[in-house]
Parts: sequence; structure tokens; C-alpha cells
Amino acid sequence: MALKGNKYGTHRVIEPKGVLTQAAYKIDNNMDVLYSNEIICDVQSLNIDSASFTQIEEACGGDEKKIGEMIMGIVAERGKQQNPVTGSGGMFIGTVAYIGEDLQDRDLKVGDKIASLVSLSLTPLRIDKILAVHKDIDRVDIVGKAVLFESGIYAKLPSDMSEALALAALDVAGAPAQARKLPKEGDSVLILGANGKSAVLCGYEAMKKVGPTGNVVGLVRNPKQVPALMELGVYHKVIVASATEPVAVLEAALAANGGKEYDISICCVNQPNCEMSAILPVRDDGLVYFFSMATSFTKAALGAEGVGKDVNMIIGNGYTKDHAEITLNVLRENPKLRALFDEKYV
Repeated sequence: MALKGNKYGTHRVIEPKGVLTQAAYKIDNNMDVLYSNEIICDVQSLNIDSASFTQIEEACGGDEKKIGEMIMGIVAERGKQQNPVTGSGGMFIGTVAYIGEDLQDRDLKVGDKIASLVSLSLTPLRIDKILAVHKDIDRVDIVGKAVLFESGIYAKLPSDMSEALALAALDVAGAPAQARKLPKEGDSVLILGANGKSAVLCGYEAMKKVGPTGNVVGLVRNPKQVPALMELGVYHKVIVASATEPVAVLEAALAANGGKEYDISICCVNQPNCEMSAILPVRDDGLVYFFSMATSFTKAALGAEGVGKDVNMIIGNGYTKDHAEITLNVLRENPKLRALFDEKYV
């Protein structure tokens, strides 16, 4: 009979004791010991979160072999894929290999293909072999296994799109679901890092919510990206400035909004030091949503205080109710976005 584990996975914490698996330095990734309230999956791909992959790629000088070796090293040392610099992880897709007896009532069976919707930074993971590193899409194909705890969330892979396409979208599922929830009709929304996959999904949902009287503005650093983004139809306007230069961002953003501050900003930039560019253009009592794992919440809090901004700041929680279905439906509803994802991320 299998052992009974803690709902949140604390039975797998090695050090330090007393914390949850995300905060732990090292967790137990032994898949030979079975627990009655765990699911074990054969993993085929890891989608490393953008901030983490960017940091690893830069540290390895872009060398794919070194990137794979660094990821193998992190997992071997920590029992999970948690970038020691960014603290973030990513997600996996795989095939269900074991369902504990306490979880047999779930709509899931051995052999189902699923995507994890909890971070690799808290997921017990074992990598036996790296098969391929896809730098352009932050993906690593592996042979290995991973554990989902009783509290873990997942999505069955849909039958109407490829696994790679679903993985690319589900990797950022929390963002477009929040972009549906946060704005109201007539709002102005600024989206930083507008060319990224989370940003274009956010833009689509925000455009639907703000309606004809609202204004959704995307910000990119590269002017060559503007025409294609406008063609997508997910922004009313796209402006050009570096998100690490808040004064320049403020000036360009206000000019694109009739001189008025924004109701909401959404930061999807995968580089550090973009906090003030998200905060400065937003009105008092407005919302700043930080989806990027490169965000320093110390810089955000102290920076807002330093410029006298009374804004509500939201941590980019990767989970929002119905976020998987909301995100997949964006690709079903918008052929241009689906074609973009097929081209760039599959």
C-alpha cells in the first residue's frame, strides 16, 4: 500500500524543513517511492519560464549543450527546476504514468497527456536525458519524470491543437485570464513587452473588455515589430521605447493616451529593472499587474513610494480561475494569433 503524503507536498521537502516545496532549497525527486495522493508523469518537454531561460541562456553564452547541462545540474542538485538566480521554473507536458489511490475519483487515467499548471520551481523532477534544447521557444525536450501533488493543477491537452501549441499557450495561461478580469469598459491599458506571447494574449483579452471607448497600447523596444503587431489587431496603438527607461516610457505612453495616465498596466517583459516603467504611467488608484518573473517587488514597492504613486500592484499569480480554458479559447477565437503561435512557438 502506498504511503500517504501531505496535500501540498511537504513530505518531499529535504531542506530546510518546515517550508513548502517552492521555498525549499532541495526536495526529494525519488519516483520509486509511491504516495497515495500523488500523480507521476513521464515528462516529454519542459517549458522554462521566459525570465529563467533568458538568464540561463545568457550565462551559457547561448550554447545549447551548456544550457542543457546547466538545467541538468540544477535539477540534480535541487530535485526540481528552480533557477537559482530568478527563483522561477516553468511547466511540463507529459503522460500520466501513476495515479495514487486517493486520487482515483479525478477525471484522469493512466496514459492521458497533460500539461502541469503549477511551477517547476515546486515540482519534483528527475531528468534522465536531455533530448533537445529549443532556444527560440524556451523549451527543453527530455526523458524524465515529475510529480504532481494532491493540490497540483493540470490541464488535459486538447484534441483540436498540437501539443506544442497548447504548451506554448498554457505556459502563460495566468496572464490573459487576468487581462480578461482586470479591465472594465472604457479603460486604458498599457502592456509592456508587447511582442511576447503572454502580452499578445493579454492584448486580445484587454481589447475585448475595454470595448470601443477604451485604449490598449503595447510597448516594444524594436520598431520593426510594430507593423506585425498592429496587423494582429490586439492593440489600438504600439509605441517604441525601452522598458528599462521609465521616463522615456512615460512620455511615449502618455502621448499615446491623449496625455492621460492609464487605468492599468501589465508588465510582460522578461528582463529586470522594468518596474518603474510599469508604475509611472498609471494613475493613482490604478492597477499595475506584474506578470514577469524578472520583477523585483522590492524595487516596485520602494519605487512607487519614491515617486508618490498610490497604485495597486498585483503579483503575477500564474493561476486564475478557468485560466487554461480561457487561454486556449483565445487561440480558437483568433486565427491570426493561432497562426502566430504556430509559426513562432511550435
